[in-house]
Amino acid sequence: MTTYTPVMDEQLLKRLRRAVRGDIVEPGDPDYDEARKVYNAMHDKRPTVIVRATDAGDVIATVDFAREQRLPLAVRGGSHSVPGYGTCDDGVVLDLGRMRGIRVAPDARTAWVEGGCTWADVNHATYTFGLATTGGIVSTTGVGGLTTGGGMGYLDRRCGLACDNLVSVDLVTADGSFLTCTEEQNADLMWAVRGGGGNFGVVTSFAYRLHPVADILGGPTFYPLDGDVIRRYRELIADSDEKLGAILVVGLGPPLPFLPERWHGRPICGVVTCWTGPEDQDDEIRARLAGLGPVVGQHVGRMPYPLINTLFDELVPAGLYHYWKGTFSHGLPDGAIDAYVDYGATTPSLQSVTVVFPIDGACHRVGPEDTAFSYRDTDFSTALSPTLTTRQDCEAQKDWVRGFFSALQPHSAQGGYVNFMDGDDQHRVRANYRGNYARLRDIKRRYDPGNLFRLNHNIAP
Repeated sequence: MTTYTPVMDEQLLKRLRRAVRGDIVEPGDPDYDEARKVYNAMHDKRPTVIVRATDAGDVIATVDFAREQRLPLAVRGGSHSVPGYGTCDDGVVLDLGRMRGIRVAPDARTAWVEGGCTWADVNHATYTFGLATTGGIVSTTGVGGLTTGGGMGYLDRRCGLACDNLVSVDLVTADGSFLTCTEEQNADLMWAVRGGGGNFGVVTSFAYRLHPVADILGGPTFYPLDGDVIRRYRELIADSDEKLGAILVVGLGPPLPFLPERWHGRPICGVVTCWTGPEDQDDEIRARLAGLGPVVGQHVGRMPYPLINTLFDELVPAGLYHYWKGTFSHGLPDGAIDAYVDYGATTPSLQSVTVVFPIDGACHRVGPEDTAFSYRDTDFSTALSPTLTTRQDCEAQKDWVRGFFSALQPHSAQGGYVNFMDGDDQHRVRANYRGNYARLRDIKRRYDPGNLFRLNHNIAP
C-alpha cells in the first residue's frame, strides 16, 4: 500500500521560504518523518509543510500563509496534545519548538517565556533565583497548551493555576496582527487565553508571576488500593496548609527500587507530595502521609523543586499511545472513590495512571468569570489516562476509560478540564466553559471569524 504524501506547489513553497527565517520541512526531506511526530503516537498525520519558527515574525508569516491559502493550521508547542492538535493532514504545522528563550527578573518576580518552552526550561531558569510558578507535572510538557487550557500542577493550591499567574501574553491573531495583551490592554483576549485554549491565536511569549519556591519536600508514597486510603487523602486535602501539593495517583505498582517486588504490577494508590512550607514541618507532613494507610513504598525527601516535575517523565515518554478523559468534582464523593478502586483494579498497563489534582486554595480565590477557566467551585480534577505501547492495545482499552468516565459522571460536574479531553469530546466544549461560553464565542467571532484556529477544543464562531 502506498502512503499518500501531500505536495505543495513549488512557487508557494518559495514564497513561504522567503517569508520565514526558520527551517521548512516538507514531504521527501530526510527529517520529515521525525519532524511530523507528536507525543501521542495515536496521531500519525502527514502535513504538507512544517515551519520551525524562530521568532514572532516567522509566526506571523506562517499564520498569514495558512489563512491566505485556506490550509488547516496546527500549532505545536511541546507537542503533548493528547487529541493530536499539534499536527494535521494536508495542512501547515507551525512548530514553536525552537522559540525557547526565557528572561527572569528576580526582583520583579516575573519570567518572560517564549511559546516553544517546556516546563523543564522554565523550572531550570527560575530555580536559579529561588522562584517558580505553577506548571505541569511532566517536565516535557509545553507551556503554551498547559497554560491556555488552565494549567494544573503541584503549586496550584498555593499559587493558583498557571493561567492565574499570567501577567501578559504576546499573541498573533488570525489576521496576522501582533498584540500584547494584559488586563488593561486587549483585555478581552487576555481574559480568553486564560483557560480558553488555542482558539484565539498563537501565543509567542508569556509573562508569568513567580513565587518564592526553592527546595521542597517531595516524592511518592504508595499504599494498597483501598477506598479508606483515598477517603483519608480527601481529609488531608480538606484540612492541610495550601503549601502542601499532594496529587493522588491510582494504577499499577511501578518497578521502582523502593517499592517491594511483590507490589510491582499490582493495583496501588499513591500520593505524590510537594511541600513548599518550612523545612521544620517536614516530619509533620511525613506523619500525615503515614496516617493515610499502610505504606508499601516511599521515596520522599528534600529535593530541588524542578526535580519533582520530572518524576513522571520516564513513565510516559513520547511515542506511547494515549486516550484520555477528564472530570471535575465537588469534593471526592464516596461514589467516585468506589469507581477509582473498581477501575483501578483493572488498570490496563503500568503507564496508565489515574491522576487526581486538588484545585482548591488559591484556585478558589479567583472568580468563575474572572478568567475563561470557570470551574472555580470544584475541588478536584481527575485525568483518566490509559497509556499503552501499541495502537491496538490503546484501541482495545477505550471501552475501559469510557466505562470509568461513565462511572464517575453521577459524581462529577457536567464539564471537564480541556487539557484532559480527547478529540471525541468536542460535544463537551460548551459545558467546559459554562457561563463563560457566550463571551468566549463573541471574542472568537471578533478575532477569528473564519475559525483558522480550529484544531483545538473548538469554540466555533
